[in-house]
Amino acid sequence: MTTSIHVTALDSVVNVNSLFTLAVFIGLAWNPYDSSNTLVDPGTKCFPNSKIAEDLIKFHVYSFSSFLFSSLVALALKQAIKLSKSHSLNIHINFRGSEILERVDVNKTLLRVGMVVSGAGSVAGCLFLMLALINVVQIKVGTLACGSGHAFAAGKRFHGNLVDLIT
Repeated sequence: MTTSIHVTALDSVVNVNSLFTLAVFIGLAWNPYDSSNTLVDPGTKCFPNSKIAEDLIKFHVYSFSSFLFSSLVALALKQAIKLSKSHSLNIHINFRGSEILERVDVNKTLLRVGMVVSGAGSVAGCLFLMLALINVVQIKVGTLACGSGHAFAAGKRFHGNLVDLIT
């Protein structure tokens, strides 16, 4: 059995992924090779190299791919629920207060696995987006390898947020 709550959750995953995908495209529109984008003097050891800019683009692409995968899985699950609802002769409607919950017979295991896979795709997209942001910081204030205090402070903040997110 499944309810409209699952469909609402899947809609929410798709909506959040759409917002993050917009952030990815805004990030891709930014030109990391523009010399006015960095606070570091060219020629110093803290000046970011082309590898950091390449990683920035790679992480944006990985992030977009993860969000797209997650959204496609969520939309496929939602469509499967709708198809099983339209083919089912056994639709139960329960009235709980003013809320109407529809129950449809679907494979619970497949639904749970699909929702976990969709959630994992969203989490992976967020992690790749965070790695891209770390590269933006390195381009703006200097590489982490050179010992720039500003880069370490920004990196620590990102690392702290990542640890808080995981725990």
